[in-house]
Amino acid sequence: MNAAPGVGLVERARALAPLIAGEAAEIERTRRLTPAVVSALIENGFYRALLPQSVGGSEAVPEAFMQMLEEIAKADASTAWCLGQCSVCAMIAAWLDHDTAHEIFNTAPGILAWGAIAHEARAVEGGYRVTARWDFASGSRQASWLGAHVRIVGSDGVPRKNVDGSPEVRTILFPVASATLHDVWQAIGLAGTGTDSYEVADLFIPERFTAFRDVSSALREPGPLYRIGTGSTFSLGFAAVSLGVARATLDAAIALARAKHQSLAAGAMRDNQAVQGLIGRTEGDLRAARAYLYATANAMWRDLVATGEFSAVQRSAVRLAATWTIHQSAKVVDTAYHMAGATAVFRSQPFERRFRDMHAIAQQIQARDTHYEDVGKAILAGG
Repeated sequence: MNAAPGVGLVERARALAPLIAGEAAEIERTRRLTPAVVSALIENGFYRALLPQSVGGSEAVPEAFMQMLEEIAKADASTAWCLGQCSVCAMIAAWLDHDTAHEIFNTAPGILAWGAIAHEARAVEGGYRVTARWDFASGSRQASWLGAHVRIVGSDGVPRKNVDGSPEVRTILFPVASATLHDVWQAIGLAGTGTDSYEVADLFIPERFTAFRDVSSALREPGPLYRIGTGSTFSLGFAAVSLGVARATLDAAIALARAKHQSLAAGAMRDNQAVQGLIGRTEGDLRAARAYLYATANAMWRDLVATGEFSAVQRSAVRLAATWTIHQSAKVVDTAYHMAGATAVFRSQPFERRFRDMHAIAQQIQARDTHYEDVGKAILAGG
């Protein structure tokens, strides 16, 4: 394995940002990533960032994955969100046999999306049958395969349990053609993600297209990346998206302040001491949030590579850093938006969409306030 797998992704993302920025208005209007953007993401290997190298992926280190998303998010949050979602979904390949992973991810376009955990699948001979509908499938409009996380019911109708008594949950995978997609994503922000619902009726899922996601004992890949699991990788990725949105919004406010002469003000905005101080403090807040997130991710990665284990302490640290970073990013965006004054409300300006996108991000599961309670509980318990 390379010393830093996936490092080239960051440079390619930075180079692609102007194309994505140019398509952002159309992505917002159509509520879908445009064909030009999807093709560019595929051609540059971005959807394969976290796919195992054994299946032709980059198996990128967390820092490279996060920086890739951060650069894309500066251009368009919806594109970065879809890319982050589908990239992490591809990690499921580490829990599949090689032939199955090859079939899913090496048949164009090789993109997998999924939604929230819900419903049950019944065990039958050779696999499972399921009739259900799931929500929040970001990236599903680009995907060739869909997944769903379901509780398993035995052929006798009795819910299966794990050794610890918890419900047995499997991730089932099926071609997008097997499902019906419902256009429901009429949202305040991240409009272009197409985070729609999908359903199947009496669908048979062969055993080999199922996996115990994030269960270390079921892993088929040796790389340390897959010890982190999809949950914590989602946290790191979406926090990086929030940083990219905040960086772009603050940069736009700085550019505006350099040029704008506020109505009824005696001097230029750039000469206003209140504006100067606000920019300085906000820049410090953003840099601190970014430094904290990346320091946490890199410390976790060093420990993981050295020990081969992703501990509860590391998981808690990642959760805290990601949640706090998203909240700080939202504060930065709010400050930049208000600093821009009336200019910020126009769709032609670089503030209004990013304001809505950031607040859609802050409403997602990765930014829940209850994460602080979980971390605090662990700290008080000595973890």
